Amino acid sequence: MKHLTFSDKSLLIDDETADTLVEYAALLVNHDKADSVDVHAFGADGDEVEATLLLSAGAPIMVESTHTSLNEPANEKALEHMRREIRRLTAANRAQPDDGPDTSYTEHFES
Repeated sequence: MKHLTFSDKSLLIDDETADTLVEYAALLVNHDKADSVDVHAFGADGDEVEATLLLSAGAPIMVESTHTSLNEPANEKALEHMRREIRRLTAANRAQPDDGPDTSYTEHFES
């Protein structure tokens, strides 16, 4: 479990979601985008909470390790969303093969 600091709030969240949040937030900033993600966590008082995090350049987050006996909250839906968006954002940077020159506009000159 990891301790997530977001704005002035502290949450306990599962390791995988915490690490994915940081990766996704960094990609969003690099692509000049923003998104919101709903996560299940434990608040500072130990109660289970659902938090909506706005990930953008103006919303710094910090994740640090912690030791607790609480069971990690499940965040499959949030993880699925972030992983899908991470793939989409990283795929946009990959070079695509060229289909060759477009000669359709010169066809009428040849006749």
